[in-house]
Amino acid sequence: MANKLVSEMRLPPHLAHLLAARRLTTAKDVLSLPEVELMGVLDAGIHTARAAVAHVSEIACPPYQTALALLEAFRARGDGRLATTLRGLDEALRGGIPAGKLTEVVGPSGIGKTQFCLKLALLATLPECYGGLNGRVVYIDTESKFSSRRMIEIGEKSFPQIFRQEGLAQKMAGRILVLRPTSLSEFTKSLEQMKVTLLQHDVKLLVVDSMAALMSSEIEKSASGLRQHPLRWSLSFLKSIAEFSQIPVVVTNQVRSQSNDDGYHYSFEVEKKYDSNNAERFESHLVAALGIQWAHAVTIRLVFEAHSGHRFIKVAKSPMTPAVAFPFTVESSGIILLSDEGIDMPGPEITSIRCQGCNIRNEDISSVPRDGTNG
Repeated sequence: MANKLVSEMRLPPHLAHLLAARRLTTAKDVLSLPEVELMGVLDAGIHTARAAVAHVSEIACPPYQTALALLEAFRARGDGRLATTLRGLDEALRGGIPAGKLTEVVGPSGIGKTQFCLKLALLATLPECYGGLNGRVVYIDTESKFSSRRMIEIGEKSFPQIFRQEGLAQKMAGRILVLRPTSLSEFTKSLEQMKVTLLQHDVKLLVVDSMAALMSSEIEKSASGLRQHPLRWSLSFLKSIAEFSQIPVVVTNQVRSQSNDDGYHYSFEVEKKYDSNNAERFESHLVAALGIQWAHAVTIRLVFEAHSGHRFIKVAKSPMTPAVAFPFTVESSGIILLSDEGIDMPGPEITSIRCQGCNIRNEDISSVPRDGTNG
């Protein structure tokens, strides 16, 4: 709520004009100033300053709700979950990707994160009678990995009875709005316009693939103090969009390696350095990018990793289930679980991300188009 705009708060006109004239545009701008300093900025007395703080606090701070009220609201609107059609994973997530929450999909390049997101985008557009949400999708593609051809192939293989209908594939594809921001500033502008888009176009899913790609340039530019603000703002806004619109928000994240002598590396940098002598070292230091603040903010974290000759989807963070992993493969119909029986993860396995030297990027997945869409 810190980024809530003063102009949207319906404050008394004289107070709204006064704050706007002093360029105090967000709740944070007003509430972060001590009373004495606020009096100076507004050129007003103590009563005016306190009135400004009181009005902004009352509107910006979310009202309390009892557990009973939350339960009743949940029953009234339904659970709003987006089923992934992966039975074991859906059961672990109590029905699928939750609405109103931020779900992160993290893993090395080429393991299947984009395949997973393409399937989710397709499912969100399907009619409810087929398990979909019968809505539109906003897909923010920061790495140019989105492939409508691949998405339609997934639909034809997964739901042949639906896609045999003439023109349905084009109808589904027409419900997905793809944005390709090339910088963090473009991404920020897209988010600022997002609430209007969500309301006007009946959007039922927002996908950002990937967030780390946008932030990596910021990390290269500056020290931690300068790079944290845009991440905090984007994170706060994504969470507010999820809560405001009550839709699932899915964000992919990259991995990096952390070692004492090599510092920080993203997964594509690890590939360049990989050889048989350092595979174990890099594997033991793979962590999610974007840091602790991001990790704490996401509600669900799904880790895509590879070890023991298989790929796994691991529910590494969830308020509704313990850590559990499912082996999977990528086929023409998308991601397929090899078993619906989850494998319990011991304590240390929850936060680790294994990639076996990242050699999965060299696998020949003949059923997946070789156009860079198997991310």
